[in-house]
Amino acid sequence: MKTLATMIGTIAGFAPVAAFAATTGRVDDSGIFAWIFLGFCALIVLLQTVPAILLMTGLVKGVASLVSNKAKTAAKKS
Repeated sequence: MKTLATMIGTIAGFAPVAAFAATTGRVDDSGIFAWIFLGFCALIVLLQTVPAILLMTGLVKGVASLVSNKAKTAAKKS
C-alpha cells in the first residue's frame, strides 16, 4: 500500500515531500542591519515607481490628445 501511494504521488507530481521536510523550526539569523538593508532596497523600488507612473500618465495624455486632435481635424474636413 505504501509503494502504491508513493507511485501515485510521484505520478501526480506530489512526490513524498515529507521525507525532505526539515525537522527543526525555522531559524532566522538575520540581524537588524539585514532588515534595514532590505527596507532600504524596498524604499528604492517604491520611489522608482513614482517617475514611472508620471511617465505613463504623460504618455496616455499625449496619445489621448493626439487622437482627439485627429478626430477634430476629421470632423472639420467633413
